[in-house]
Amino acid sequence: MAVNQGGRTRRRLSTAERREQLLSVGARLFSESPYDDVWIEQVAEIAGVSRGLLYHYFPTKRDFFAAVVERESERMLRMTAAVPGLPVREQLTAGLDAYLEYVEAHAHGYRAFHRADAAGDQAVRRVYRRALAAQERQILAALARDPEFGPGFEARPDTRLAVRGWLAFTTAVCLEWLRDSEPDRERVRDLCARALLGVLVP
Repeated sequence: MAVNQGGRTRRRLSTAERREQLLSVGARLFSESPYDDVWIEQVAEIAGVSRGLLYHYFPTKRDFFAAVVERESERMLRMTAAVPGLPVREQLTAGLDAYLEYVEAHAHGYRAFHRADAAGDQAVRRVYRRALAAQERQILAALARDPEFGPGFEARPDTRLAVRGWLAFTTAVCLEWLRDSEPDRERVRDLCARALLGVLVP
């Protein structure tokens, strides 16, 4: 435990807790400002740590932003993971419910994640594109396991293109939804579900 100037004690954070704190601060700042406008000194000041300590966790600003993007990607993939044996149509509804819950609960992280593609740093953009590719693979794998669609459907180039386009559509819808808070979550879910099924099912 450490004692601050006011005589109050504050709990010393573990390595994992400190890293999570820094990533949360980064997600907020990167969601509010372009990559080039966020300064490491600003992150350190808000987190109440020295710049040297921040660099101990993340050697460069690129590493820091990449870690923010990766954290958000992992969260999204965990929350929308397919449930074995459940039909794709049911999984789509459940997955979108989880996805939209994540978008609401982690709005800063979601915005920061999708700012990565506009970053001038090519390494950061590669991290973002790998994350989108992982989402695409997760959806295609669920289609391949479903009797209505099957493995052959997953392998078709137009299916891959449709899923990729749908991810872009869903992102645009969610970012707009965060700005306006309308319509309600159920209507946003149904809109996105209809959009995907509309391009997949003749």
